[in-house]
Amino acid sequence: MARFGVSRSIGFFKVIVRDDERGFLYRNGRFVRLLEPGRFRVFDPNGNLNAIVVKVVRAEISTEQALLFKKTMPQMTENNFEIVQTEANEVAIVSFDGEPQHLLRPNSTRAFWKTVTRVDVERINTSVDLRVKKQHLDMLDLTNISVVTNEIVEAHEAGLLIVDGQFQELLNPGRHAFWAVARNVRVAKVDLRPQPLEVTAQEILTKDRVGIRVTLTAFTKVVDPETAVLGARDVSNTIYRYIQFAIREAVAKRTLDDILAARDKIDQEVRSFVTTRAEKLGIEVGEIGVKDVILPGDVRELLNKVVEAERVAKANLIRRQEETAATRSLLNTAKLMEDNPLLLRLKELESLERLVEKVGRIDLHAGEGGGLEALLNNLYTLGKDHKDVSSA
Repeated sequence: MARFGVSRSIGFFKVIVRDDERGFLYRNGRFVRLLEPGRFRVFDPNGNLNAIVVKVVRAEISTEQALLFKKTMPQMTENNFEIVQTEANEVAIVSFDGEPQHLLRPNSTRAFWKTVTRVDVERINTSVDLRVKKQHLDMLDLTNISVVTNEIVEAHEAGLLIVDGQFQELLNPGRHAFWAVARNVRVAKVDLRPQPLEVTAQEILTKDRVGIRVTLTAFTKVVDPETAVLGARDVSNTIYRYIQFAIREAVAKRTLDDILAARDKIDQEVRSFVTTRAEKLGIEVGEIGVKDVILPGDVRELLNKVVEAERVAKANLIRRQEETAATRSLLNTAKLMEDNPLLLRLKELESLERLVEKVGRIDLHAGEGGGLEALLNNLYTLGKDHKDVSSA
């Protein structure tokens, strides 16, 4: 409390109380009466009187003082104070002139001035009402209220209401608030969207004793939120371990060559192993695939050499096949030209044409009495007794 409008002058004690104030008048430390708005002046030569003036609009009075007044001056207390006391399973909403201002916790007591302000008190039995009603939800600022569990379930989520460790109900998307009085209230939220799960590389020995590291990617989706939350402490971690066990079993019974050649079979085995166990946890397993197979450095170098040797051998084989095909084609062409002189002549002219394309200038002399026909006839001579081609 604070002192306002209290003064003394030449044996008189003066107090001025405004409309939004009240004064407590004391004589020698004992309460005398409550001063209403106005001016109070009394002769007090010995200085026995004292007063405290306080604001009373939407104001609170100390609980100890209000309870003392209730015992010593019940009528004055009834006219000026609203004392609110809550039980063990009860909360109270205190409103000033229709506006909610305070939320009283269970087993608490507070007192408010009601001389100028209308004080309304709404009591709520939390043992009967677990859920906070919408009308109360709109009245309260739940930011720092420990007696209320407030959660928002998004459109892609499912909420599970758990009270004192027991599942109560499945919550739809929206805002939910519950009284956490004399009980533990928790809302577990589960994401219903497909989730990627990366299984990082782990060292595994193959059947032929080669240590490799395998990385997998899996896609999971919660289809039964209740089972997913109550069936395992950490569902994602449990599925992660299942995949690790499955890939270790699939790799350990195969040689390195089988693993590199049968990745699809490994994916199917891992998926079959994990799916049956994930269903018991309310999880649906989508695709599971081996992302990377990391080999030791020395094995990788040997494989690179093998691959390189295979490529060189394949290239040599292709080259030999092409040479054989080209030789066979030349042989077929020679046989055709042997039986057909005209075809041989066309081939010669084709060769001459390719030769001329690379020559800048050619001078041809047909001789006397010759012409283009004589020139062409003298360029090549075809004999019946020989197969060589000679130039003239």
